[in-house]
Amino acid sequence: MNILRGKGPLFILPWRCTSACTNNCLHCGFASNATALDALGTEETKQIVDKIHDFGATYFGISGGEPLLRKDLPEIIGYAKNTGMNVSLITSGYFLDDKIFGNLVKHEVRVSVSVDGTKVNNDAIRGNGAYEKAVSAIKKTSEAGLLDCLVATLANIDATRNNVTSEDMEHVIQLAEEYGARWVVIHGFIPFNRTKQHLAIAPSPQQYEKIWNDIYDLRLKYNGKPEVNVYCPFFARIAKQRGLPNFDDWFNNFFLGKCSIAGKYMSIIENGDVIPCSFNDRVILGNTKDKSLKQIWNQLQTSELNLKLRDRNNLKGKCGICEYREICGGCRTRAEMCTGDLFASDPACAYVPKVLREQ
Repeated sequence: MNILRGKGPLFILPWRCTSACTNNCLHCGFASNATALDALGTEETKQIVDKIHDFGATYFGISGGEPLLRKDLPEIIGYAKNTGMNVSLITSGYFLDDKIFGNLVKHEVRVSVSVDGTKVNNDAIRGNGAYEKAVSAIKKTSEAGLLDCLVATLANIDATRNNVTSEDMEHVIQLAEEYGARWVVIHGFIPFNRTKQHLAIAPSPQQYEKIWNDIYDLRLKYNGKPEVNVYCPFFARIAKQRGLPNFDDWFNNFFLGKCSIAGKYMSIIENGDVIPCSFNDRVILGNTKDKSLKQIWNQLQTSELNLKLRDRNNLKGKCGICEYREICGGCRTRAEMCTGDLFASDPACAYVPKVLREQ
């Protein structure tokens, strides 16, 4: 069942090629970011590709911002393929013109498309016309045999907290089923700033509890066609409570929602910095200009912060006393953004630990 098996420490090592994006997604820190001043040039990027190959990654992952805004992307994709790596890319589909599409087909790039629900809610979150562009990209990549995944993010349209729905998530799953995507990945909301306006669109803990339970039911309903994965640590607690068969195998080899900041993952951003969580640019592990990725990875495994994060006894509040802390532990980046403390409780979780219920 292991979906991330490869020859190096990580099956895929993502490169955030640009922070530029012309979409206006409510949940994204790159919304309407027209320029990416710190992005590395083509030759510097090729050096990053070489380092990812030397690291032993099977897949070179490309994300953004909106990756298709990079004019040299076709050249970078070709270079990565020539190293022997496979290439994957996540896009909103907005700039998937014939030239770019032809390059993706030529190099057999596995494509993930972002879509957050039905047309009404998706466009309310991402901007008018975003749904049609996404579906067009889904159709084109499906017909070419490139469509890999649909990616959705939970977010309320406004502070009323009643418009992120399981129906929207099922719509995404139905799109994946219709067009043959291998799987759907659903992200929880991770804030990128602490403004009251931004935090107001986060689903409430009660919303999360309902939606994750509904999505557990949808996993059963669609029975792996497509597979449904969740980027949220406490979905593991829900799966355990619901009696997921072969839980240990699922958790160890399939579940993507384990908090990555404790040494299980890393990615590269525009200027060559390496980070342990794709949603946290504040924890920097090093830069590819100064060290190999193997050096950075090895240092990460023994770093004081990493070892402290791995020991769940260091978690605070209800996360620190929860009986599910070893399989969950909450999202550290969300805790830090909402409270200022990387070790605080995840404020998105509604669960009350047993020890508190028994007091």
